[in-house]
Amino acid sequence: MTSKITRLTTRIAMISAISAAASGCNTLTRLSEVGDGPALTKITNPTAMASYRPISMPMPKAEIAFENPNSLWRSGARAFFKDNRAKVVGDILTVKLNLSDSAVLANKTERDRDDSEDTNVTSLLGYETTAFNTFLPDSVDPTSLLSFDSVHSTTGDGGINRSETISLTFAAVVTQILPNGHLAILGRQEIRVNKELRELLVRGVVRPEDIESDNTVTHEKIAEMRVAYGGRGTLSDLQQPRWGTQLWDIIFPF
Repeated sequence: MTSKITRLTTRIAMISAISAAASGCNTLTRLSEVGDGPALTKITNPTAMASYRPISMPMPKAEIAFENPNSLWRSGARAFFKDNRAKVVGDILTVKLNLSDSAVLANKTERDRDDSEDTNVTSLLGYETTAFNTFLPDSVDPTSLLSFDSVHSTTGDGGINRSETISLTFAAVVTQILPNGHLAILGRQEIRVNKELRELLVRGVVRPEDIESDNTVTHEKIAEMRVAYGGRGTLSDLQQPRWGTQLWDIIFPF
């Protein structure tokens, strides 16, 4: 038991130290932004980011593309003389994001349990009288030695009612061409208004055929799409509990 308490104490101390270090870095960052608001991220190569990971997906066998040099029409092209759609690493295309999602869930659980048990000893191989007189006082009634009674009742209600609507049009860049010709894209957008920074990040895979002739693609044609939309700044800090409260909610067992 002592070793378990020691391990638990050690874990809590480690979590506290890590949280304090992270909070310290965040505190210094927030102090440096006083009066100016969050700083915009520098424009860099997306594939050079520490969090960047190339996409790996099941691929069919490579097909040999046959070109006809005497033809004015290219396979997959939607314009007679040229095709302005993104097709190589570094090309830019426009992503139309129009998400409208809503969900209503309701759960209710009720549990009742009533247990009772009575134990008595009236016969013990003929030695009941001797055993009772020797080991039990005279005030003990052998017909009611043990009696247990327990009542359990649990009631739980839960509900979710959410509605989300995101409508954005922004540019993304092709970061990778998969072996089957599909394009991995990444789009980032930052907007700072009144010292509040809004960030948008979109990743996914698109087929060149799904890119429209005006070099746009809609969100429902993006496979493995990952969308992160949030912000940081004064308002975001006020809308979340302090790190100490968050740490306490995680490690408090009751």
